[in-house]
Amino acid sequence: MPVPSRERVIELLAGLMPDQGYDLEDVTVSKAGSRSVVRVMVDSDTGLDLDDVAELSRRISDRLDATTEFGETPYTLEVTSPGVDRPLTEPRHWRRAQGRRVQITLADEKVVGRVGLLRDEAIDLVVPAKGGPVVREVALGDVVQAVVQVEFSRPNAQEMELAGGLAAGRAAAGEITEGIETDDDIEGGGLDK
Repeated sequence: MPVPSRERVIELLAGLMPDQGYDLEDVTVSKAGSRSVVRVMVDSDTGLDLDDVAELSRRISDRLDATTEFGETPYTLEVTSPGVDRPLTEPRHWRRAQGRRVQITLADEKVVGRVGLLRDEAIDLVVPAKGGPVVREVALGDVVQAVVQVEFSRPNAQEMELAGGLAAGRAAAGEITEGIETDDDIEGGGLDK
């Protein structure tokens, strides 16, 4: 019996995520030799730690195992959080990226700045200017593409203040993250079935 489609896995898990305070960001189903790999990307407003991933993995595994659609086909389940390369496409992505440096492509320009507050259908973007950073309002409908930029040093304090700080549960660039799980810690934490 074939493995369920991506759409069917999303359907099976859709009700499980909001009940636990998580958003189902993406699902991929692929073949890997004699088994299949089911990757489930999950996020929340407060981020994920390894305990969250372990609990979600158990719940997702139980839900998938309860269906007859996998039959006897073995699969590997991987539960991950979004990496920094995920495009910002939903208002919740912008809210969770508050305080992060982003590159935004608009119809006629590219802008690099720091994500500020989300207001209705617009985002405050802190951009460099002569005399210091300023806030520029960008309508979400005008954004063609937006991706978080990787930062290795501490952000400028004035930019962070104008941005309203970091979203809750998110570590700042350059911070020591001992005891804080990162996307790299979480990815690949799947269960074999």
